[in-house]
Amino acid sequence: MSKKWLAADMPSLKGRVAVVTGANSGLGLETVAGLAAAGAEVVMACRSTAKAEAALQLLRQRLPEAQLHLMQLDLSDLGSVRGFAAECGRRFGHIDLLCNNAGVMALPYQKTRDGFEMQIGTNHFGHFALTGLLLEQLKAAPAARIVTVASVAHRGTKAFDLDDPHWERTAYRKNEAYARSKLANLLFTFELSRRLKASRSAVAAVAAHPGYSATGIVDAATAGSSIKRFLAQVGNALIAQPADRGALPSLYAASMADMQSGEYIGPHGFLQFRGWPMRVNCSPAARDEQKARGLWALSEQLTGVRYLSS
Repeated sequence: MSKKWLAADMPSLKGRVAVVTGANSGLGLETVAGLAAAGAEVVMACRSTAKAEAALQLLRQRLPEAQLHLMQLDLSDLGSVRGFAAECGRRFGHIDLLCNNAGVMALPYQKTRDGFEMQIGTNHFGHFALTGLLLEQLKAAPAARIVTVASVAHRGTKAFDLDDPHWERTAYRKNEAYARSKLANLLFTFELSRRLKASRSAVAAVAAHPGYSATGIVDAATAGSSIKRFLAQVGNALIAQPADRGALPSLYAASMADMQSGEYIGPHGFLQFRGWPMRVNCSPAARDEQKARGLWALSEQLTGVRYLSS
């Protein structure tokens, strides 16, 4: 996998149904474009319908033959997650690919509708609930795949705090809160993979990360600070790769036949910041099976979504 790999190298996905969260901009938009270009029928799951409509029009100009559907999904609201999953159940007999891509980054302290700290609530708990609610449709496909988008930022924390997931007992640090949410994405993926393998399921759970990519999530994270915004612009110009390159690890993880459940794909370059997709390592904290089981139990408790048979 050290060779140059592009979206054009994807196999045909004709006849496959894919769901991509956070599909209206950045990595999500480019992931949708790559999947649709390969022939997949893609559900664009987006929080903002206005932004999603604009993104849909752009994609139809780029890919006139694309099979695209817009559906509203707010991962910070479990009611919205349940409604989205129910609508998917009515519209699609099976789902071949779920790409848990949406995320928020380094936000000032705020809570979701369900009382979760916003970053862990959106990036992890929302996707945990969505995946569980769509699992039966994923099992109905011949060999479905769940791709959860993590980040090199998961290394920015030593461990996930199961006793204080919403930062109610300690001073809130927005960058570490983001790191914990991305660590949670990996703990979830690897635990889900273990459970799927134990049940001999044909569904695979894998993770990917985009490296350092120039996307709107960085702009949102630096809002309100001219210095941070300037540094981000410099970083985007000198180090970051464009969104279409940042989406390549997700597209590789979603489509290539050599992928095995539990694997992690990211850029091959220095510090995994940029480069072509390859299998990458993660922090030891992400492979902590005891912590992963604890996070799983906490996630079931807080979301009310139980994976009866993984």
